[in-house]
Amino acid sequence: MGISPPNLSRRRAVIAGWSENEAGARDFFNDESAATRASAVAALARMGCLTTDDLRVALDDPSPVVRRRALLSLPDRWSPELATTIDLAATLDDTDAYVLEVACFVAGECQPPAPRVVERLCEIASGYDDPLCRESAVAALGSLGDPAARETVVAACRDKATIRRRAVLALTAFDGDDVDAMLVAMANDVDWQVRQAAEELLAIE
Repeated sequence: MGISPPNLSRRRAVIAGWSENEAGARDFFNDESAATRASAVAALARMGCLTTDDLRVALDDPSPVVRRRALLSLPDRWSPELATTIDLAATLDDTDAYVLEVACFVAGECQPPAPRVVERLCEIASGYDDPLCRESAVAALGSLGDPAARETVVAACRDKATIRRRAVLALTAFDGDDVDAMLVAMANDVDWQVRQAAEELLAIE
């Protein structure tokens, strides 16, 4: 089996980003290859040339690879102004779990959160089929620390082990008797990483 030739368009898009060549990167923004379009988005973001219109187009791209890359560019440039033009909550409705996991992470990095963002993260953390998405949503809720998410995070402490590991750390963003009781319970968890985290948190005065 021979070695496939390199994707020259993608390579050129990457080089444009490292060469401060905005025009060169834009040449590939609408390329037929999704991987090349994603590289063009990354190149423009690297140069600080990714406009709001660019983001809208990339976040609506038919390829999850491009949507995911566009999402990753949001935290570094998030602002109250951008929040009025980019609907972060809508990205949490992506039907692709590969994209949704990243959207949850990004939502946790973009503050202050809109109420709908917190509400949607709670929905994902509580009942989404893909455990990686639930895990990412729980971590985001802990990062945001919105009081409306407290019950959801406490409930996540009863999910599978990988999610409980996230949830026990997310608990530190909240106050309440139920939070304290859950930390005590998690100090006896069957998973050693959960136990260790809970024990260390309980030891902090």
